Amino acid sequence: MSVPSIWPQADGNPVSCREKLKMLEENYVELSQVMQDAFEDAVLMGVDAVAMRRLLSEMVAKLDCPKGAP
Repeated sequence: MSVPSIWPQADGNPVSCREKLKMLEENYVELSQVMQDAFEDAVLMGVDAVAMRRLLSEMVAKLDCPKGAP
């Protein structure tokens, strides 16, 4: 997975602070690896790949936003 080249803010403008971009990239890479590992483990233990993708998507959809909705 490639890291997004643009991280949009709520107003549509991209994040431009270098330190924020560095942290966002590090988090993205780390989370991508954790999710890939969890996905592979589940599939190797017999979980249906489509179902696991759905479960991971549902998990993301349920994340609490620190600024409130959405």
